[in-house]
Amino acid sequence: MLKTDIESASPETEVRLHDFPADDPWDFEKVYEALHVFTRNYSFDTDAEDYLIHITTGTHVAQICLFLLTESRHFPGRLLQASPSSDRNRTGPGTIKIIDLDLSRYDRIASRFRDEHREAASFLKQGIETKNKTFNALIDRIEQVAIATRDPLLLTGPTGAGKSRLARRIFELKKVRHAVKGEFVDVNCATIRGDAAMSALFGHTKGAFTGALKDRPGLLRAADQGVLFLDEIGELGLDEQAMLLRALEDKTFLPLGSDGESHSDFQLIAGTNRDLFQAVQERRFREDLLARINLWTFRLPGLKDRAEDVEPNLQFELDQFARRTGQRVTFSKEAREAFLKFALSSAAEWKANFRDLNAAVARMATLAHGGRISLPLVHEEIDRLMLAWRGPIADDDLTSVLSPHQLEALDPFDRVQLQHVLTVCRRSRSLSEAGRALFQASRAKKTSSNDADRLRKYLARFDLDWSIITSS
Repeated sequence: MLKTDIESASPETEVRLHDFPADDPWDFEKVYEALHVFTRNYSFDTDAEDYLIHITTGTHVAQICLFLLTESRHFPGRLLQASPSSDRNRTGPGTIKIIDLDLSRYDRIASRFRDEHREAASFLKQGIETKNKTFNALIDRIEQVAIATRDPLLLTGPTGAGKSRLARRIFELKKVRHAVKGEFVDVNCATIRGDAAMSALFGHTKGAFTGALKDRPGLLRAADQGVLFLDEIGELGLDEQAMLLRALEDKTFLPLGSDGESHSDFQLIAGTNRDLFQAVQERRFREDLLARINLWTFRLPGLKDRAEDVEPNLQFELDQFARRTGQRVTFSKEAREAFLKFALSSAAEWKANFRDLNAAVARMATLAHGGRISLPLVHEEIDRLMLAWRGPIADDDLTSVLSPHQLEALDPFDRVQLQHVLTVCRRSRSLSEAGRALFQASRAKKTSSNDADRLRKYLARFDLDWSIITSS
């Protein structure tokens, strides 16, 4: 009957009916579940269609459920409740009202939202079963904020902590929830300088500078209705910062060489491993821009601060290698135990965090004979990592424990070897721990029974002992 009435009143309107499986329109849980399933199965096209969810008709239960599902963006549209004018003749404009509801009264609905929250948090972590409580709490909060706001997000933390990866996952989650329509635009600000930065970000007109052979819309325009990720935002020049601030506040900017403004409505996610507050003090970063992007700031911890998550991330990297290459690689039991023991020890610095772990797994998997990472291959990779983290040898490190005469008497070979021993000792908590780090290969072969005693005798060759090294 309703379909006939609409088609009669508006022949150009196409009416598409959908079966509603809830047999009792006053049963809150059944109505909500049926509508929730509908939102999951319906192919919304927000680019081509504008959705209005009208809740004036139907039972109050249906109205409440429609409101909840629209507010949570399961229905990606605008919620309307049309009411007639309150005047006697009802000739004036109607009103739109918002309905509030306490979800805690409905356990099954609250449980469903908790399940979706857990799914979203797992999505942000790429399905990695992380165990670090601080990191998991951080991801939970990011999930909550990312869906609820289009304000700028600032991701801080050391290089390789996963800022770029997380930014993309935030965008993908927002896309699934119909919170953005546009694309994800990723920019590393450390790779652009001067006019090149201005042109790349804000675009230019033909002839704006030498080499500008045609108009360029710029990356801000490309991010319209989407997400712009500016990695290493602290590397932007002050002029670019000023332009970016205006684009954030007014959603307009001026391309190079143009007399007319461009418009872009994007959400900014900024990443940095720098202290932006210190950069403000040094006049390298605008205080007003920092105030604008510091509304939601999340600091990602490094790998050394997430010891519980090394093992699940190790498996994740192996899975990623298999997806890239089509080759499934595994560790032998002894090799896996040796690598994890090293990865969790004080000797593992993980200076580049997950990038170091990714590179280590990629090297071992590539060299694995028959798809199996062996113990010798792990030892080889550990030596490579230790050498990379150690960096150049500094003679003045030895001057703190050896006299000029002793240094002069050292062969170059002994100088390099002793330097490495001192480096390991100084980042170890005891002589035994240093010995285990230095003689791990011998211990694996059971050729040495007392690492601490072996290290003590080595140091004695140069008239050194543990107290001299630690006090220096």
